[in-house]
Amino acid sequence: MKKLLMLVVMVVFLASCGKGDRGQLVGVDGKKWYPEKPYGMTLVPGGSFIMGKADDDIAAVQNAPAKTVTVSSFYMDETEITNSEYRQFTNWVRDSTLRMRLAIIADDEGLTAGSGGTGDFAFVDANNQNPTVWEQYVIDNYVGLGETGYEGRKLNWREELIWDTEDIPDEYYAEAYDSMYIPFEEAYNGKRTIDVEKLIFRYSEKDSEGAARNPDMSRKDFIQTKTINVYPDTTVWIRDFNYSYNEPMHNDYYYHEAYSDYPVVGVNWEQAKAFAQWRTLYHNGYVRKQKGRDDVFEYRLPSEAEWEYAARGGLESATYPWGGPYAKNDRGCFLANFKPLRGDYAADQALYTVEADSYEPNDYNLYNMSGNVAEWVNSSYEPGAYEYMSSMNPVVNDANNRRKGVRGGSWKDVSYFLQVGTRDYEYQDSARSYIGFRTVQSYVGTDVTLNASTR
Repeated sequence: MKKLLMLVVMVVFLASCGKGDRGQLVGVDGKKWYPEKPYGMTLVPGGSFIMGKADDDIAAVQNAPAKTVTVSSFYMDETEITNSEYRQFTNWVRDSTLRMRLAIIADDEGLTAGSGGTGDFAFVDANNQNPTVWEQYVIDNYVGLGETGYEGRKLNWREELIWDTEDIPDEYYAEAYDSMYIPFEEAYNGKRTIDVEKLIFRYSEKDSEGAARNPDMSRKDFIQTKTINVYPDTTVWIRDFNYSYNEPMHNDYYYHEAYSDYPVVGVNWEQAKAFAQWRTLYHNGYVRKQKGRDDVFEYRLPSEAEWEYAARGGLESATYPWGGPYAKNDRGCFLANFKPLRGDYAADQALYTVEADSYEPNDYNLYNMSGNVAEWVNSSYEPGAYEYMSSMNPVVNDANNRRKGVRGGSWKDVSYFLQVGTRDYEYQDSARSYIGFRTVQSYVGTDVTLNASTR
């Protein structure tokens, strides 16, 4: 009997070692991961640089004293986010809004997929006749418990939306379609357009720093849901300038195909952050369909230090992304789109903005880091921030400070604001005809630093 018991114990022990680790500490097998360069981005190798004013502070602002800081590697958009790229965002919000309205109507009317018309846009879970144990558990315990009662329910993205009024299938679809447009009495020259006030994007944001510094508080206290109207404010072209005829830019700049490759403007700081959140969500929607792949690292606005480091392109103490100290090359051509020669806007071959990939890129292959449009950064504007911020991946972002950093200067600015060390700000809920943005994504993987060879 004792021999039989020992044999059973040995079999169980050997079975526990069946993975071939021979009883050694080998770690838990994870998913294979390979760094993937996001489309349209370039890798900025981390390193140290002297942040702040390289020349005399001619404006005597004294808000950017020279300071050596170090930043980690990251990917950055090669160009400012264009109208075409931002339209992908607003179109996605538009489509998801219509799909949600169709799904709610189908739910209220008891319509299901296969019944045709609006029923084909019913919530996916409404058509799931054989849910798994886990899916049923989630439906029973989590779905519909939020503010609207529809949280957690999946929209049907397989069906193509119908935008041609001649093809609308039933009165329910007509009701949802009509709700997306401005009323007939507000139509201009008989043309009804999408009611942009309906284009709302919701996302959740966690205050990790606040949670880390207040460990006794509940996790939910640091999670905030944001509700953002995502459509750019096209009226900025008129409101930013008095006694100036800019109606054509107001009417056509954002939606017309002629301006697709121009930088989006009229986007405030909150909208720029919402775009970055959506980009993460959209990318993960694809990644999660690929078995065995981790989520992507989130897209975000760059910190002020990351932006300046990238703008310098590896040139130490340069005035501009191309070096300097002049804004012209050796042939007398301007190197950026700004306000030269005491207001001769056309001297740089551009009156307003230009295509996002105009002029020569810097040594990190980044276009228009100076000029064209100024760019939002994910840092609050504090005049004395350089004095107390960390020298390692510095960022100062106070939620109570509504002044957010704007860097790089724009088509309407003089050359002082194009200098890579110049700091500026705008209020986070303000949109301007001369402010856009670009996004970054942290690089994680094999160590990549600019000055690794000097160690």
